[in-house]
Amino acid sequence: MLAPAVTCPKCSSPLPETAFNTGQLTDCPACSVLLQVEVFPALLRPIESGITGETILVDGEASCFYHPQKRASTPCASCGRFLCALCDVELNGRHMCPVCLETGQKKGKLTDLENKRTLFDSAALTLSLVPLVIWPFTLVTAPGTIVLAIYAWNKPSSVVPRTRVRIYLAIFIALLEIAGWVLLFGTMFRR
Repeated sequence: MLAPAVTCPKCSSPLPETAFNTGQLTDCPACSVLLQVEVFPALLRPIESGITGETILVDGEASCFYHPQKRASTPCASCGRFLCALCDVELNGRHMCPVCLETGQKKGKLTDLENKRTLFDSAALTLSLVPLVIWPFTLVTAPGTIVLAIYAWNKPSSVVPRTRVRIYLAIFIALLEIAGWVLLFGTMFRR
């Protein structure tokens, strides 16, 4: 048990498990300071042992690519290397080696491991709206907004599902800005 790892903040003496998660103030057994100790239930559970790779007992058995002395249990779904139980990482039913998992995450091929994305749809909408404050910039930003919106069309929008409303609004506002410039230039050339 890891219960003795919880100590009093004043005297650093270990606190008994009876003081945990009571919802009331209790005295520290060493210094008598009033404490309320709330710990996660996982702290009180015993640590589970990990899986160890099986050693090769029979000649001719496949061995792990990373641990030649361990028996292979599955091949990597990406590179095909044989993996022992230590190296096997299961992700959505696919067995992968740690190297392919890291490479896939860095290259963005494993979308299940992403924790952030560039929101191109929001960037396109911002690019269409912000220059309205200083309207001459819309001559440049309106076409840029359309290019960015087209680029954002097939990109994943967010880690959290979103609609394409921002892209539609960005394109609509940019087209209005372009139409305004066309009308402005058209009236200037008619005079």
